[in-house]
Amino acid sequence: MTELRPIEAPFVAPGPSGVAVRDRLKNLTVEDEQVLRLVGAHLGALASGDLKTRCADGLEHDNQTWAARKRGLTELSSSRWAGTITKASHDQWVLARRCQAAHIADLEAGIATIGHRLSLPVGEKGTRKAPGGYRSRQEWHAKSRRLRVLQDRLQRERADQQAGIVHIVRGGKRLVCTRHHLDAAGLTEAEWRHTWEAARWFLAADGESGKRYGNETIRITPDGEVSIRLPAPLAHLANAPHGRYVLACRVGFAQRGSEWADRIEANRAVAYRIHLDVRRGCWYITASLQIPPAPAIPLQAALAHGVIGVDTNADHLAAWRLDSHGNPIGNPRRFSYDLSGSAEHRDAQVRHALTRLLHWAKACGVSAIAIEDLNFRAEKTREKHGRRKRLRQLISGMPTSRLRARLTAMADATGIVIIAADPAYTSRWGAQHWQTPLTSNTRTTTRHDAAAVAIGRRALGHPIRRRTAPPRTHQSDGSGHRTVQAAPGTLGREETRRPVTDRAHDAPARARRTGTRATSASNTVRDARSTGTWVQHSLLDTA
Repeated sequence: MTELRPIEAPFVAPGPSGVAVRDRLKNLTVEDEQVLRLVGAHLGALASGDLKTRCADGLEHDNQTWAARKRGLTELSSSRWAGTITKASHDQWVLARRCQAAHIADLEAGIATIGHRLSLPVGEKGTRKAPGGYRSRQEWHAKSRRLRVLQDRLQRERADQQAGIVHIVRGGKRLVCTRHHLDAAGLTEAEWRHTWEAARWFLAADGESGKRYGNETIRITPDGEVSIRLPAPLAHLANAPHGRYVLACRVGFAQRGSEWADRIEANRAVAYRIHLDVRRGCWYITASLQIPPAPAIPLQAALAHGVIGVDTNADHLAAWRLDSHGNPIGNPRRFSYDLSGSAEHRDAQVRHALTRLLHWAKACGVSAIAIEDLNFRAEKTREKHGRRKRLRQLISGMPTSRLRARLTAMADATGIVIIAADPAYTSRWGAQHWQTPLTSNTRTTTRHDAAAVAIGRRALGHPIRRRTAPPRTHQSDGSGHRTVQAAPGTLGREETRRPVTDRAHDAPARARRTGTRATSASNTVRDARSTGTWVQHSLLDTA
């Protein structure tokens, strides 16, 4: 019998601690765009040099080296620009360290898998928990070579981790690799160069509570006026007092605009970032602000009106509404999305599907959505699934982290609670216990729909199977299987009642010959299914 892993209890997913809203900088003049390009290029060069210094410090970095870096940047910009740049460099170094640790874990898992399969005879079958040997000598030889490559790579990564060395590309490694495949990307060298330079600009400023409108470097007034504190070498470009440059456009955040307005009027911190979308040729500004955490709602209170179970797939969300007792209500729903194309298109598809899901939840009056707590970091490696390339692509294409972050943020604004459930065996047990019973002549229940029911029942605290068998002592009587009982005092009442088909042959022979009733209604042995009890008449006349 296969040993099952323990099932974690469902929990209420925490809401977001901050939000980011964006608006377009419209009606910019030629001078405005030129100033933004100069400021972004100047600060980008400072950020690149500071990031190089931070990576060179490695594990020896401390507060003194941080202060020295900030003093050096202050002379070329300002104290607030320098603070933002040094903090961004440190955050980028910390993120690279986390990615390095994850990469080492993946290498160790791959090496362990290959080593185990190489130790087995060629062609040996695998089990559910461990893979078998390789199918041919050629594959065995190729994997032995790959094992050596992974071991060398792991040795280098461990050495870098111990020395505090990380490898970071400002602007993105993918964009660097695109330079060697311009034809496939549909770009010319000039277009790529323009995109590369824009990706390395730096136009971001952290907020500061107590200062005017929450930010002294990039300031937006309540009426939408945008002004930037120019770095010291570019102070001659200022068109306003105190070395500031005021843009000709006005901005107003349509989403969460009231929250942003209340925050800047109270002089609370708001961070801003300005960037250029090279493909569209438009400038945008993003405002980031912290929000108070939503009050924690008990799990039982969130599930009082039922739940909507959601099964996450590579191209759609399968959802089904369940009542508080775990019974499916109505028909399942499917919210499709297309994850092909650009990152903006994929993100828009995910947001559109989640918006429809939340609208349906509000229409149903349900205040909780149950979703799987998925994590495919260790399950999508090449060595785990071998030649099953389509399966690896399917797992890698599922937007688990992005969907979870988007759903918690969007649900927090609508007052819907997100419940994370353990994903173990939901697809298998859902199909086993719910797919066939929920299929009818007018409805075809898929495996994903059944998994949604299983997820919802697990969030509600119910077992996934439809009915729980009674205890063993209740399944049968002490002397045999439970049957419909005869009346007290009847002879032979301790015996098991014979089937109806057997009793039919005990009818009088003349009744079978004539085809008429041979006994009166008072003397007829009646079926227990119609009366509920089976009673043998004491003066039954068979003559």
